[in-house]
Amino acid sequence: MTKKIALLASGKGSNAKNISAFFKDSKNISVELICSNNSASPLFDFCKKNNISSHLIEGATKDDFEKLLLLFQKSKIDYIILCGFLLKIPYTIISEYKNKIINIHPSLLPKYGGKGMYGSRVHKSVILNNEKISGITIHFVNEEYDKGAVIFQKEYALSFSETAESLANAIQKLEHKHFSPIILQTINENN
Repeated sequence: MTKKIALLASGKGSNAKNISAFFKDSKNISVELICSNNSASPLFDFCKKNNISSHLIEGATKDDFEKLLLLFQKSKIDYIILCGFLLKIPYTIISEYKNKIINIHPSLLPKYGGKGMYGSRVHKSVILNNEKISGITIHFVNEEYDKGAVIFQKEYALSFSETAESLANAIQKLEHKHFSPIILQTINENN
């Protein structure tokens, strides 16, 4: 039976596009829905071109998330994948999708996680603290920012001349390489 996934993103959506391409011809996993809280996201055009349902999350209120949960239920979504989604997922959704919400974070958690730690903020902090290693963490989502059980981590050794921008590029390459296969593996192991 095909597992239906929903992708949630706040930015440009490079991970969402990459995941969609990875599962495009899959018989077991289908990208059923892409949601964003950014009305200017290029993902909406991407969804039109690729015949994927999309949804604009208009705010971060309890009502907005209740509508989203109803949409997940109506669409028979099995897993939710966070691809740079910056809003906190409320308990009502987490409890309905326990161990079925997967996030990617651009550091080796627990370092550089938590509220407000995303994207360039993480990379700038890593550089500022003269870290020798960074990487990615793929984890389940729970009630606390970046505290869910770790599924997978991949290290990246910083070069002597590393900048926040070069680190961001290296981390994005790791995300694109590992996120989709780990989603596939996690879904297969859970079923």
